[in-house]
Amino acid sequence: MSSSPTSSAPSLTSHVAPIEAGAHVTAAHWLMDALALALGDGRVRLLRDGAEEDVAAHPEGGILVAAGDAVRLVTGGDDGRVVEIRADGRASELATAKGGAWIDALALHADGGLAYSFGRNVVARDAKGRERTLTAPSSARGLAFAPKGYRLAMAHYNGVSLWYPNHETPPEIVEWKGSHIDVTWSPDGRFVITTMQENALHGWRLQPDRGHMRMSGYPAKVRSVSWSADGHWLATSGAEAAIVWPFDSKEGPTGKAPRECGVRPARVSRVAFHPKAPVLAIGYEDGCILLVRFTDASELLVRPAAKGGAVTALAWDARGGRLAFGCAEGAAGLLTLPG
Repeated sequence: MSSSPTSSAPSLTSHVAPIEAGAHVTAAHWLMDALALALGDGRVRLLRDGAEEDVAAHPEGGILVAAGDAVRLVTGGDDGRVVEIRADGRASELATAKGGAWIDALALHADGGLAYSFGRNVVARDAKGRERTLTAPSSARGLAFAPKGYRLAMAHYNGVSLWYPNHETPPEIVEWKGSHIDVTWSPDGRFVITTMQENALHGWRLQPDRGHMRMSGYPAKVRSVSWSADGHWLATSGAEAAIVWPFDSKEGPTGKAPRECGVRPARVSRVAFHPKAPVLAIGYEDGCILLVRFTDASELLVRPAAKGGAVTALAWDARGGRLAFGCAEGAAGLLTLPG
């Protein structure tokens, strides 16, 4: 691959429509055909049917974390509130942390349940409204529901707690020394992977054993991860290329080298796999965005390096025809793929 693809890669830049978000873009998410941009100043900007609308989700603070499904975006703020925004602009408060503590993490369950954390407190609410609270061993920095069943992974210091909120049994803790920040399950549920305060990932193979997987060597912290549609690859940020680990065998990446995609003289800040095709969207700290096709490592330029800060959000729509992006200083845009 070329080390300077911004000058040599075929370009899709003419298919990008700019969006002026006006604040740091914390997250981008599609609500069916509506695009929602969660912003650092507490607003959610909705774009639907050619119109734009700002929803004051957190008027007294900023949005720190966000998670979404096909019908709702849920945001957590430094005002201690958890808010749900629908595609029509309706906003409703779902919960408030005790003492107005910052919301550290959010996760949504496929059946409508949700979980959020503040400090060591983790609250899980199932689709029927039953709520359970757990005190984690230390601050719960990352949350993720298992792809099947009602089980929640919580990342904290020295490992991950795996909790069935509607069972009376205490959570199972899989351990590894260090500070674990974010957590993700593989789509088949066999692996749990965390990003760490040190420049590394750690993983546990839940089936058939509790084997460890250490993925290190990053020059920076891993802030973004994305699974391929078939679950065979995990793309990560944190280097001057997207580092993509193989998970297509029962051992996962153990003993295997990762692939490097989109090598450039700038660190990768966001990654997002296409929902259907073997294509990876890569955003960089200098504002550049590339698409890389896995079959032949070919690259397409979506956005050249530009002022406006690092790429902080990438989101494909469900069909994979549109890619939304947002940046640290308020720039954003929408790529509509031709054909």
